[in-house]
Amino acid sequence: MTRRGLASLGMGAAAVILLGYGGQSLARVWQMKQEVEHIEREIGQLRGDADRLSATIDRLRSDPDYIEQVAREALGLVKPGERVLKLPPSRPGG
Repeated sequence: MTRRGLASLGMGAAAVILLGYGGQSLARVWQMKQEVEHIEREIGQLRGDADRLSATIDRLRSDPDYIEQVAREALGLVKPGERVLKLPPSRPGG
């Protein structure tokens, strides 16, 4: 084999090796990009949740009517002398 043939063979082998490792690297980069996008969407949702919770906290600190609403709905509390009527759930279509 000539020098030129050996050089071509060496360059071809190097290209194949680089493509093999490069392809894996590109696949890994693509996978990481997908993970980053997923995490960024999750962060956006969590920030929205945090904003809603902060607003709820502010209302609980300053709005007595809201405190009463939460106490009645979430905790089932009633004022002295009040009666609570619990109705059976309505049937669909009925």
